[in-house]
Amino acid sequence: MNPDRIDEALLPEDDRAIKFLPRYRGLKVIGPIVCGFLNTSGGSLICGANSREAIMGLENVHSLVHDVEQGLANGISPGALVSVQAHEVGTKNVLIIEVPAGKDLPYAFENVIYILDNYEIKKADIEIIRDMVLRKQTEPERWERRFSSIDIQKDLDIHEINSTVDAVVERARLTFRDRNSTIRILEDLGLCRYGRLTNGGDVIFGANPAIRHPQIRVRAACFTKSKGDDSYIDMKSFEGPLVPILEEVFHFIQRNTPTISTFEKGSLIRRDEKLYPIAAIREGLVNAFVHRDYSNFSGGITIEIYPDHLKIENAGRFPEGVTADNLLSGHISILRNPDIAHVLYLRGLMEMLGRGSVMIKKACEERGLPAPTWSEEEHSVTLTFFAREITPEVTPEVTPEVEKLLGVLRGEISRRDLQDILGLKDNEHFRKAYLLPALHENMIEMTLPDKPKSSRQKYRLTKKGKALIEGFHV
Repeated sequence: MNPDRIDEALLPEDDRAIKFLPRYRGLKVIGPIVCGFLNTSGGSLICGANSREAIMGLENVHSLVHDVEQGLANGISPGALVSVQAHEVGTKNVLIIEVPAGKDLPYAFENVIYILDNYEIKKADIEIIRDMVLRKQTEPERWERRFSSIDIQKDLDIHEINSTVDAVVERARLTFRDRNSTIRILEDLGLCRYGRLTNGGDVIFGANPAIRHPQIRVRAACFTKSKGDDSYIDMKSFEGPLVPILEEVFHFIQRNTPTISTFEKGSLIRRDEKLYPIAAIREGLVNAFVHRDYSNFSGGITIEIYPDHLKIENAGRFPEGVTADNLLSGHISILRNPDIAHVLYLRGLMEMLGRGSVMIKKACEERGLPAPTWSEEEHSVTLTFFAREITPEVTPEVTPEVEKLLGVLRGEISRRDLQDILGLKDNEHFRKAYLLPALHENMIEMTLPDKPKSSRQKYRLTKKGKALIEGFHV
């Protein structure tokens, strides 16, 4: 980060969406500013700076993060997602509070409603409040806020609720009124009203929400070729509470993407890394779960893994004002599902708002990968990661297991014969450690690609595999 400026820590928004405080002045000052941002178009508050260039810094900034998070969680009503982070600018620390435009107007801080008017924070008068309330009454209630038909006494995943409480308490981002009351916990998380669970609460904590909401399912597949062939080597459908699904899908992607081994220049130490940056994949998945259009009952999330690219597609469109171009430079988050996003933030699965796309791009660049792309079709948004192209002059890296497999594969051989030649008895180990990686890397191919489970299936080297074998014997 540039030691003299704060540009890398701020989103490239109009300065009217940014306020600076040279020092921390307490929640009595910060709370009304955050409330004003929520009631208008969102914005960023930076404590410890006078401008982008004039950085004063703050002492004990990390302890301030906890105090501010707790104070805003207790003082802002209704509850809202507000990101509070400490950032290092050169040798100095600043506190950055990012606030999206709220979806549950009007918001109040300590029972007073504030707005941002001509760059100034002021109390809302009766006419402004009346206008907010009338607009809220005329707008359709968003899907996540509607009541679910779930039986709150029978159909909740209590283990997932307890896991969430433990994660939130560990990060000290919210104080629960009564950890022994499920209803109170859900109310504190903004997922329960009048004793009834919302759709958002059902998606996150329902034991089997797909029964009521089939659109929450995630479909994932790993294909043998990049195009022109729909043969797959792994396919699975996921359903259940949101966070466990997210984790299972993440592990599916990790399982079906190769590990690249490299040696840093001048070093004998080998570094093993997944083909795509782990943090970028996780961020892409979180964004898909948070921003998808849950009201589209024919929608869902689809993961497609190919040898040279990976696609994460979710139902919905770009939020208003967001385009594929400005995603690459960052934007104040416009949240389609702020209640769901709030819980993921409290659990530590989301951090700085509006900066996920920038982090994804930067992580790919640092890995030497092509820039990822976002595209919008009629009913879906797709994030695509691209693998590094392998030129004829470069010998691709493979695992020792794949190298052994290629070394014994001559002509067309069945799976059973390959295992016997290699002296391997564990079918699943052979499949995951030898066969699938070799297929995924396009080193070998099936003789019957249209019938992957045929008893007559055999395997043979591809041109890429033959070229690599020749390199082994040089």
